[in-house]
Amino acid sequence: MGPSSAQVHCSVSTWRQPCPPAASAERTALVAELAGRVLDAGAGRLLVGIDGFTAAGKTSFGHELAARVAASGRPVLRATLDDFKRPWKDRHLYDRESGEGYYRNAYDYESVERLLLAPGRSPEATSCALCSIDPLTQVDHSATTTPLAPDSVLIVDGVFAFRPEIDGYWDFRIWLEVDAELSVRRGTARDQDWAGSDAESVHRDRYLVAERVYLREADPIGRMDAIIDNTTFAAPRLLEP
Repeated sequence: MGPSSAQVHCSVSTWRQPCPPAASAERTALVAELAGRVLDAGAGRLLVGIDGFTAAGKTSFGHELAARVAASGRPVLRATLDDFKRPWKDRHLYDRESGEGYYRNAYDYESVERLLLAPGRSPEATSCALCSIDPLTQVDHSATTTPLAPDSVLIVDGVFAFRPEIDGYWDFRIWLEVDAELSVRRGTARDQDWAGSDAESVHRDRYLVAERVYLREADPIGRMDAIIDNTTFAAPRLLEP
């Protein structure tokens, strides 16, 4: 008899995507292989980071990976760095709308570390917060905590996940590779509801510029444990780093 499935604990944020249905046997097999690699990293608590260009598919892949890891019997916590941005009420204090300003100022890494990653790393910690400021409602959820077990797997997705401020926390690093233009096209289509006619310029002139600053300064690709070509959702390819 195999292990019983464990629970996947998700953020209380309203900025939430559902776990996508199985796209293909090929994708299911790749997620299973990555889950096996993650579990091979150790029997204790593990921190997994998933990064890549905007709209590369990070959140969806994180959900798929979480479901597979939980099916092995390990409890999983899911978080996204978008739930740890600085509050909009303070946006007059800094530049967050240019590409460089977005990279430098949009995310609150002190909160990421204090609320999420440091507790996740500490054997003494019994809980962590999966959300600081809700990106949509701006409600502060930093006091809402989720239990941490000794063998919990914390799976976190988000752009700039391997910046120097938080890079040292990860036990396993995953990069989802997509072409820059595909990132812009996917993101533009996804964000029409809130960005409207400005969606393409937001992605091209803010997010893509920020990504290029990140790649130039943090140079994360060489530190990956796995690189996945996620150009075609139903046919992802595992690239060796």
